[in-house]
Amino acid sequence: MVREIFATITERYDFLNHFLSLRRDIVWRRSAVQKMHFFQSKHLLDVATGTGDLAIEAIRQHPEIQVMGLDIVPEMVTIGRRKIEKKHLSGRIRFMLGDAMILPFPDDCFDVAGIAFGIRNIPDRPQALREMKRVVVPGGQVIILEMNFPRHRLFRLFYDLYLNRILPVMAGAFSRNPAAYHYLADSIMHFPPPVEFAAMMREAGLTAVGKHPLTLGITYLYIGVKPDRNGLQK
Repeated sequence: MVREIFATITERYDFLNHFLSLRRDIVWRRSAVQKMHFFQSKHLLDVATGTGDLAIEAIRQHPEIQVMGLDIVPEMVTIGRRKIEKKHLSGRIRFMLGDAMILPFPDDCFDVAGIAFGIRNIPDRPQALREMKRVVVPGGQVIILEMNFPRHRLFRLFYDLYLNRILPVMAGAFSRNPAAYHYLADSIMHFPPPVEFAAMMREAGLTAVGKHPLTLGITYLYIGVKPDRNGLQK
C-alpha cells in the first residue's frame, strides 16, 4: 500500500515537501546531517531515501563520504538518480531498491544509517531499527528524523486542522492523488510520541538515545549509538 501511495505522488514530491512544510524540511535535514559522525567506513546508508534529499545534503556537508540510498518505491529511485546526475553526484551517491526491514548489506559496514520522514511508513519499525543497528559499525549512529503530532492541546488543535483540512486541499491543487496526503496526515497523527519512540530505539539495542525537538516539536531528531563489542559506546 505504501509503495503504491508514494508511486502516485513522485512527480511533485519534492515541490510539495518544501511547499507544505514552508521549506522547513530543508532545515530539518540539515540539522540531522550536522549530527552525523563519519569515523571509520566513511559511508552513509540513507534508508527510505525517496528522491535523495538527505543523501545530497550529507554529501554537501561531508564531502569525504559515500552514500547508498535505498527505497522500496521504484519511481522514487528513478527520480533520485536523475537528481544526482544533474548535480554530478553519481560517483558519490548510489541508489538501489530495497526493503528497510531486510537490509541487503552485511554487518558493520556504515558509519551512519539514517532515515528522514520514512520510519512512520514502515510496518515493522522495531525490525527496521534492528536492521539499521546491525549494518552500522560499532560506535556508529542510527539517526531518525520524523514528524511529530504535538501533545499540547491548543497546538494539537491547530496541527490537526492543518493536517486533515488544509494540507489535503493544498496538495490537491498540485498532486494527481491528493488522497495520499490523507494517509500521510494519518501516519503522522498515529506515530508514537517521542518518549515511546526513543524507548523503541533502546529496545532495538541502541544506546545513548537522544531526542531533539525541531520547530516547536513539529519534528523530532532521534539519535542512537550502536555499542561496541563490550557493550560500550565510542
